[in-house]
Order: sequence, then structure tokens, then C-alpha cells
Amino acid sequence: MTNHDEMTGSFDNDDVSYEGRPPYAPHGPTPFDGDLGTHQVTLRSPAELADALPYLLGYRPEDSIILVSLHDRGGRGRFGGRARLGIPTHADDWAAVAQQLAHGLVTGGERRGARPEQIVAYLCQEPAKGETGLSVMERLRPLAHQLRVACGRLDVPVIEALCISDGRFWSYCCGGQGCCPDEGEPMGMPGTSVLAAAAAYAGIQVRGTLRELRARLMPLETAVAVEQEVALDTAGMSLVPRIFDETGRVEVADETIELAERLMHRLAATAPVPDSAAADRRDDDLLRADEAAALILGLQDRTTRDRAAEWMEGDEAGPALRLWRALARRCVGPYAEHAAALLTLAGWVAWSTGDELEAREALAMALGADPDYLFARLLHQACNEGLDPESVRRCLRAERVERAERVARAERAECAERAERGGRAEREEPVGPPDPAAPAPVSLSSHVPEQRRRRRTRSGTSPLAANGEGHVPTLSARRPRTSAADGSRPLAAGRGNTGPRTAGKPTTPRRRTDRVDTQEANVLRADGGTSEGEPAAGDDVM
Repeated sequence: MTNHDEMTGSFDNDDVSYEGRPPYAPHGPTPFDGDLGTHQVTLRSPAELADALPYLLGYRPEDSIILVSLHDRGGRGRFGGRARLGIPTHADDWAAVAQQLAHGLVTGGERRGARPEQIVAYLCQEPAKGETGLSVMERLRPLAHQLRVACGRLDVPVIEALCISDGRFWSYCCGGQGCCPDEGEPMGMPGTSVLAAAAAYAGIQVRGTLRELRARLMPLETAVAVEQEVALDTAGMSLVPRIFDETGRVEVADETIELAERLMHRLAATAPVPDSAAADRRDDDLLRADEAAALILGLQDRTTRDRAAEWMEGDEAGPALRLWRALARRCVGPYAEHAAALLTLAGWVAWSTGDELEAREALAMALGADPDYLFARLLHQACNEGLDPESVRRCLRAERVERAERVARAERAECAERAERGGRAEREEPVGPPDPAAPAPVSLSSHVPEQRRRRRTRSGTSPLAANGEGHVPTLSARRPRTSAADGSRPLAAGRGNTGPRTAGKPTTPRRRTDRVDTQEANVLRADGGTSEGEPAAGDDVM
């Protein structure tokens, strides 16, 4: 049930009053009583009640049962809460629906401290094929009776019950006095009633029908739907495993918010389109199937959805609402349940910006997609009970500020850690200028092939003594190999040249790996050594 109270496009409860009481005099000209500066209007006949209905609801109802409460103040019936349900197809359900609707309106008023004293009932339905407005009125007469009985059981009388069909209206409360002809009274031209004039003066516009409003949120049925379903299947294979992973979930959340922001900027950069259907088609063209799939799946995470709900006011609200509508239209085929998150976001932004009509319909559709969706149920109840959305906005603003502070603290901590690491590195470096008399470390790594540099020597320490600064040169060169052609051998450190072998002295062959034990002796000369990386004369660097 959609329980409408203080709906967008309607006047406040104290702005419209009704003085009619049955039996009514023949319908005549509509007198105007009120001050347009305060938007006060007085209605005195069923004809004025019928003309006022779209302005009381904010849209033109179709196939609907509507109850409007009246509060007696100084002999005038002030309009209060409104409740609406679709007309059931089967007459067997009418009694239960009438009881549900009456109970919801009366108990809802009691919770708000404004129990209705009287009720006005409307039955709105267009003729089916082969029907006339009169036949619709007669067919629905038992439903009107059930409504009067259900409200009477709650001690709230129905003082007027109207049937509106085929551009005409009939009263079920005429009492046989002939105030309504059999063919019904013609409805006034739209926008010509007293209430229409007051609404125009107040800047209030009546929308189209609920069917047109819901069409903006219903899944697409064009060729795009097939492409979108494939994109959702593809995105699900990559995103769902990441969402179930703790680290991947955080990454997907950040990617989802970033993508949503980009798309909102894309939508905001387009020129406005006055026609809603054309505007929706334009938004659909701006949204790629893969982008929509990533957002639809990413926003199934409740934490990510709550972050997206923070785009609820100011310049962010308009593009956000357009994006949520477009994404709801992309929840096609087996992904219809996924629309609950997008419809809830759309309903929340609509309610936050004052559009309670779209808010209620979007939230009701969200509950239709997933009856257990808690966020939609809470918002729907709060909206129906006339609560101020500012309390929810304050919570979301506080969460946004707190998250920004957490990010700032994390960035400051990271900067401090980097600075600390830099300070430790500086403290570990030698203090003061190096001793110019100390020999510089020498490395021959640039002359040794990469695969040989990675091979470790047998000896783990250098045979050279530490120099005056306490540093032991790091050497990575292998011991030079002796040329087999001249039979020379390497000399001790400091000699820097080769000499002939002693005649007659046998040469003991050595294992190849033993050459690394004295590699440092062939790198430095005792009388000053060679420059870093420069091999001594006669050495064969491998």
C-alpha cells in the first residue's frame, strides 16, 4: 500500500478545505474562497473535489482506489493524509483491500496525532474495450460500498465517494436525489479549476500518470537489454569473486565509487531536456553496457551503496538521480532483483530533494524487487509517515566527513613514516668527509659477465686487511686466469706483473675453483693499485 501524506505537488493540510455535506445541491459554479498569497482554497462541491484530485496527489491517478482524510476544524474539513492502492482485478479481493486501505489511513493518522474525522473516497478507472464510463461506475459500486463499510467500522464516515472514468465523474453519495445525471458530470478542462489556478500561482505542477513515472524506473525492453544482460554476465565472472575477497572488496568499492563519479560528471555535462522520456533515452545513450554492469554489481555491497547515498543534495543530487534511474532500467532479465539497490538510491535522492511522489514509487518498486531490502523498507516507512529526511542527511554527512578525516589521518601517518625512514637512512650514513688518503674500494663487477657475478666464491671473507676507515673493500671479481701460452703465474699483491717459472720446478695443477681464494691479490697493487674497475697489466679478466 502506498500511503501518501504531504505529497509533492499538493498543498499543506491547512491550505485546502472542503465545506460540502451530503445531500448536495445541484452542481453549480465553483466559488473561490481563500488567499492566493497563502494558497488557501475552499472546495464546496463534488465537481471541485473531482477536479482537485490530481493536485491533492501530485499526479493523475489511473486504476486506483484513493482515500483522502479530512480533519474538522471550525466546521471545515481540512485535507490530511492520502492513501492509494490499485483496484484489484477480482471482486472477491475488494473487501480485504478496502479494509487494508482504511486501516492504513486511519492508524497512520493516529500515529501522527491526526486521526481523520471524515474521509473522501475516489475510484479512478478508464473503461475497458466495450465498456463505457457508466458501466465502469456500476461495476465498481460494490467496491465503493466496501470502502464505506470499512471506514465506518473504524468510526470514520465517508462523506463523499466519487467514480472518475472516461472524462466524467459520478457520486455514490447522491442518495437518489438526481444531483448526478446517469451519463455523469463532465470533468472540467485540466488547469481551469480553482485549485489549478492556486497551484499555478504557487508554482506547483501536476505530473502525468503513475504509469509514466514507473516507466522511468522499469527495465528496458529494447535491443539494449540483450547487450546489457551479456555485460552483466561477463562482469559477474570477474567482480563477484573479488567482492567475496576481503582485499578485493575494498578495491571494487573504490572502483565503483570512482566510476559512478565519472558517469555523474558525464551526465551533468549534457544539456537539459524538458521531456522526461527523451531525457531518459539520452541518458541511456550516455551509459555503456559494461559501465552499467560494473556499477550494478558493485552497488550490491551495502557499504558501497551507503557511500553512494551521500550524493543526495546540491549539485550532486540531480546527476545522481539520473544515474540511479538509468541503472535501474539496466537491471534486465534475471538481474531484476539487483534493481532494489538502485531503486532505493533513486527513492532516497528523490525524497531528500523534496519529490515524495517519485520517492514513494521508487521505494515501493524496490520492495517489489526485494521485499527484504531493509534500507528501502525503512525509507519507505519514514517517507509515508511524513518524517523529515534531514535526520538521515545529517547521518550521511557525518559519515562523509568522518571518512575524509580517516583518509587524511592515514595520509599523514604515511608521510610521517616516509620521513622517519629517510631520517634513519641519513643517520646510518658516515658523518664527515672521507679521508683522501684512504684507498677507494675497487670493483670489477662491470667487467664480469652477469652470470659469473652471481656465482659465489668459496671464501666468505676478503684476505685483505681493513683500511684506515674500517672498511673492507667489496670485491666481486674472480681470480684472473693464467695464460696457458706463456706459462706465467700471478705474483703476490703489490707486484703487478708476471715472471717466469723456476726452471725444473714442477707445476702442481690446481682445481678451477681454487683460483677464487686469492682473487683480491690480483686486484690491488701494494704500491697504489689500479683505478677502480681497471685490470692490472697482464691479467686476464673472466
